[in-house]
Formats: sequence, C-alpha cells, structure tokens
Amino acid sequence: MTESPVLIVPGIGDSGPRHWQTLWQARHPGWQRVEQRDWDRPRCDAWVQALDAAVAACAGPPLLIAHSLGCLTVVHWAGRAPRRVRAMFLAAVPDPRSPHFPAGAEGFEPLPLDRLPCASLVVASRNDPFGSSGHARRCAKAWGSEFIDIGEAGHINVASGHGAWPEGWALLSRLTQRAAPAPS
Repeated sequence: MTESPVLIVPGIGDSGPRHWQTLWQARHPGWQRVEQRDWDRPRCDAWVQALDAAVAACAGPPLLIAHSLGCLTVVHWAGRAPRRVRAMFLAAVPDPRSPHFPAGAEGFEPLPLDRLPCASLVVASRNDPFGSSGHARRCAKAWGSEFIDIGEAGHINVASGHGAWPEGWALLSRLTQRAAPAPS
C-alpha cells in the first residue's frame, strides 16, 4: 500500500488486540505504534511529545493512522510541529465538549481548526457517542480534509463491530493514492 513509514496513533486505552489498528499493524510488521506513557490518563502535551518523537524517528514523512483521541493528538501535533507527514487518516474524531469525552483527558481543548499540512481523511459515524458526525464534518472542513460519513457505525471500534474493518482499509488505500508520493 505504501512505501512511507506508517505510524499507528491509538486513542485512550490503546487499541486492543482485535481493534482494526492492531490488526492492520499485524499485517504490516514494519508499521510502528506511537506508545504513550499513560494510556488511561491522557495529557495532550505528553501525547503530542510522544507523537513528535515517533515522527522524528521515521526515515521519511510518515502516514499517520489515528483513531479517536489519537486524532486530536495528531491535529494538536500538526499545529506545533515543523516535521512533514505524507497523509493523515483520522477515524472517529471525538468532541472534547461532548458529555462522553473522557473526564481524565486534559489539554485537548481548544481543538485546533487550522488547515492540515498534508492530504487527510476524516471518517465519521452518525451515532458515535464521543463525537457527532456534524462535529467531525466541521473539523474536516476547517482542516481541509476529505470527509466520509460511514453511517451508523458507533465509535468505529471493536465494540461497534469493526474488527479488521475492510471498508476502512479501502478508504486508507484511497487516501494514500491521492497523497503526495512516498519519497524514494
């Protein structure tokens, strides 16, 4: 799919063994996961620092594949970091103002609404308890991202029936085809 480095950017609690991010990574052993010191009490600055270190360790501009709070980490990082990335795949963007937003997550507001520096895709569900499709659509517009509403798909995780998520894989393939070519 891509010759670029790939970084998996999970949300709160990391992505378990049956989550699509983990299953995709298992199919591609060269892909790396951004590791956080505290998966259960996220602090935006610490998560952004971990992402920045992971991007810096890549041989070239990576493709970022984020889910949930990982999406917010990516957009906060993009506004602060001078490093380049090839593309951003952002699934289930949560709303920090939602009553379901994790109470222990700190520093993710205000949500950056600057245009992202590369090709990006926001994938949303109409019944995601952590962020409405309307919220994700507004974010995508501000970020200059393509927006895909996949219908009633919950939080696009294992609990909502998204194990290997082949539809997501097809969307990722589409994003990488329109992104800047991988450096040779």
